[in-house]
Amino acid sequence: MAKYFVLDTNVLLHNAESIDSFADNFVVLPMTVIEELDKFKSHNDELGRNARQVIRRLDNLRSRGKLGEGVQMENGGTLLIVVEKDKVVAAHGLDMSVPDNRILAVANHLLQKKKRVIFVSKDISARLKADALGLEVMDFEKQTVNFDELFSGYREMLVPGQMIEDFFKNDVLAVESGDLSPNEFVLLVDQANEKHTGMGRFVQNIGLVHLDSRYDSAWNLRPRNKEQRMALELLMDQTVEVVTLVGQAGTGKTLLALAAGLETTVKLKQYDKLLVSRPIIPLGKDIGYLPGSKDDKLSLWMQPIFDNLTYLVSGDARRREDNGATSRQKVEKLLKDNVVELEALSYIRGRSIPRQYVIVDEAQNLTPHEVKTIISRAGEGTKVVLTGDPCQIDNPYLDSRSNGLAYAVERLKNQAVHGHITLRKSERSALAGIAAELL
Repeated sequence: MAKYFVLDTNVLLHNAESIDSFADNFVVLPMTVIEELDKFKSHNDELGRNARQVIRRLDNLRSRGKLGEGVQMENGGTLLIVVEKDKVVAAHGLDMSVPDNRILAVANHLLQKKKRVIFVSKDISARLKADALGLEVMDFEKQTVNFDELFSGYREMLVPGQMIEDFFKNDVLAVESGDLSPNEFVLLVDQANEKHTGMGRFVQNIGLVHLDSRYDSAWNLRPRNKEQRMALELLMDQTVEVVTLVGQAGTGKTLLALAAGLETTVKLKQYDKLLVSRPIIPLGKDIGYLPGSKDDKLSLWMQPIFDNLTYLVSGDARRREDNGATSRQKVEKLLKDNVVELEALSYIRGRSIPRQYVIVDEAQNLTPHEVKTIISRAGEGTKVVLTGDPCQIDNPYLDSRSNGLAYAVERLKNQAVHGHITLRKSERSALAGIAAELL
């Protein structure tokens, strides 16, 4: 029996290609969905782009027949646009002026006609209402990962003590690649003495390579734990073109990325510019949502980045800044000289970005498609760093399994150009660590 998948608008706005994800079944779009797509199509953000892409796709399908009667798609499925039938939903006391309820009315109408109906939505509230009406419901989860099993970027191995001695002596250790990923770190632990250890990074066709002493610090910032040291190795190595850092608040992921960006751009001249960005507003809103001029809007949203930069250029990253005015002037000069650029994420898309060190903070609020778009913008000689905490997501249609950061970690882990570290220890303060873990 063919299934009828009734799609909520947010599914199409989340993934413009979602209508192709239901095999040879019926994909039903209520008229309200078309109207809502029309409202989003003028937006200059990811939601607007997805809305326009879906509308163009529907217009192309229109050439195959009448959408109201059903049009066959390339994958064998049938697309159907349906006008709402409100009697069933109205009988349950739901307000038909609410778009979600009109979409549910279509699903209910098909259910009354003895069809196998599945309501698909990224909106939990809409799924709850559909379930209460007796509908089968599902989230759209085409691009998801198991967050509990997310690749951490490092592991421990129990080995004979002599193997560790050989590793220190030669700086390289031949190991069976097995299930090791490129740029994965390995902590060798002596079977007889757990305090006797050695740390290396797995490099394809070479083996386990000792950490590079040149990467023991960046911009006067020294790692405080082994995870931060691993992260800095990836952040400083030009051959690792994409770095993903996952960690709770206070683990140092953003500060480390900025320190490495300043070191490689300002001091070592390996890149022409340090470009730092964040998703401007949760829910996909454009920068226009914020008050003031573009610079005013950016200064509000990018203030945490500015604060970290000020701390780093204060001259001593081991102490809290005691000369804030001078440090602020140094940061402003870097910005004025275009060596460092703070930019809204919506302004990065569509640009080609050559020879730049690009940091995208709070990347857990991006969809998999948005992350793909950002990485695909990278030109020759560009490094892209994605940082974030998949457990702290503001986007209501994303979670720890479906966000772009976690998706990138899992999809890129076997690529030689990618490196990843999950930072677990908070270094901000004991209180911050307790809050991140328990609250």
